[in-house]
Amino acid sequence: MSDELLDIADRLVAQGSGTEQIEAYVARGTDTEIRIYDGEIESLSTATSAGIGIRVLLPGPDGSRVGVAYAGSLDPGAVAAALTSARENATFASPDPMMVLAAPDGITPAKVDLVDPTAHLVSIDDKIALAKAVEAAAKAGDPRIRSVDSADYGDSRSEMALVSTTGIRATSERTSAFVSAATLAGAADETQTGSGFSIGRGPGDLDPEAAARDAVERSVRMLGATKGASMRTTVVFDPRVTSTILGVLSGALSGDAVVRGRSFFEGHLGESVAVPGFTLVDDPTDLRAYGASALDGEGLACRRNVLIDDGILSMFVYDTVSARRAGAAATGSASRGGIAGSPGAGCRALVLHSGDLSADELLASVGEGLYVQSITGVHSGVSTVSGDFSVGAEGLMIRDGRLAEPIREVTVASSFQRMLQNIIGIGADLTWLPGISAGQTLAIGDVQISGT
Repeated sequence: MSDELLDIADRLVAQGSGTEQIEAYVARGTDTEIRIYDGEIESLSTATSAGIGIRVLLPGPDGSRVGVAYAGSLDPGAVAAALTSARENATFASPDPMMVLAAPDGITPAKVDLVDPTAHLVSIDDKIALAKAVEAAAKAGDPRIRSVDSADYGDSRSEMALVSTTGIRATSERTSAFVSAATLAGAADETQTGSGFSIGRGPGDLDPEAAARDAVERSVRMLGATKGASMRTTVVFDPRVTSTILGVLSGALSGDAVVRGRSFFEGHLGESVAVPGFTLVDDPTDLRAYGASALDGEGLACRRNVLIDDGILSMFVYDTVSARRAGAAATGSASRGGIAGSPGAGCRALVLHSGDLSADELLASVGEGLYVQSITGVHSGVSTVSGDFSVGAEGLMIRDGRLAEPIREVTVASSFQRMLQNIIGIGADLTWLPGISAGQTLAIGDVQISGT
């Protein structure tokens, strides 16, 4: 299948003339979504999409002008029109002396197989059965479950080809699947919600019972929650919350953000920015990562990048252009938002090296504090420019090293700089999650909680 896309990209790039440079990014995918409610199919859809994104660079004495265009179809007429638009857009762009297309850097891509070869053998009836199974398990999980608001199954298969006049010629394919449940626990005078999921490369990797169990636990254990009191205490983040926080933190590790003065890490390379033992790696070649990939958004080989090593800020991630601006080398870390997006530096598969304690052992070592199950307001309350961190939270108090009464409507406030230096425990419960980061239980001391 990818050979067909590669042929389309080859033919388009071959139309370059003179000093003009062209990059063609061709993608196609199929997605299935199923929602079950009360044992019946509420919605079912299967959709196929295809398209091409084109960048045209016009080199000049003051730098290159770049024009971007895309088409949501692989029809020859639509592809030709997109190329014409990209060329026209380039003539109106401002010249940028740092703007270039990526070129091969001699690093061989890792062998990363992201396709479940049996996924296409699973019938639609079996997919429906998985969605029904997660709903049934959630309903039976606890007598306090009032309803299962949604039970979903989804899968996708995608492929892409990337070709440029600078010598990039690459293809990739991937499959993925998930089941999820959203539960409502309680009675008419009080309800609490929870969600759970299971992910994998294909339907055979999914565990509906585990997804349901997670959703049930998260909703039921919050029953009776009251507004928490204000205090300074140790906070223990749930693996999902840790994943979210690391994903936000990755924005400050983007070389593009650094060269633009938009990262609180600017000027601290080689310095201690976290406690000893804190090692943060971006490794898309790790097959366990949801964002695993052999190639980045420019067609360069992904690689293992150690960003913070034993507490020391050791590097940033770069795409080709941000690397040139910084006087550095690209790190195979270009991300791309589909056919309509241009490459930008970003992490894809963050992993924080695990500690030695299980989640229960970490709670026991903390003794007293707050276990944060979920957070809100990340986009408005967290800044990777200043490092400010202020989010809404709900969770459970930790008393005598165990989870105790649930609380809600509190604000957790600190800064990334303080939190990284106040980490007192990293769990051994590494959890692979959707998104750009894995997660594990994480304990941080001296955090301000604002409540009553």
